[in-house]
Amino acid sequence: MFEVTVEQTFAAAHALRNYKGSCENLHGHNFKVQVVLAGERLDDAGMLVDFIDVKNLMGQVMARLDHQNLNEVAPFDVKNPSAENIAEYFYSQMTSGLLNTPVPVRILEVKIWETDIQSATYRP
Repeated sequence: MFEVTVEQTFAAAHALRNYKGSCENLHGHNFKVQVVLAGERLDDAGMLVDFIDVKNLMGQVMARLDHQNLNEVAPFDVKNPSAENIAEYFYSQMTSGLLNTPVPVRILEVKIWETDIQSATYRP
């Protein structure tokens, strides 16, 4: 089994619904996104997946969220923009972009940090 991990960041605001506390108010984070990919074999170049391809795919997802109020961006205009839901969103958005890789690859987990010491993880 081979694994590749890529991290990137984006900035966004959100307000948690059905939450009692200061985070129910609009506030911002510099989110860090970590995606861990896995596969059984390497391509002809000796790679599971090209880091650049993963960064580009992550960038496409982040472009919709970066410097936005997440509560106004689908699906978070309905779904609570918690770190857990953001992690699941990245998984679902990136999975289809990995269908045409040279070797089969899957996402093991997506981790979202809201701060340096707080994160949430989604594993399918």
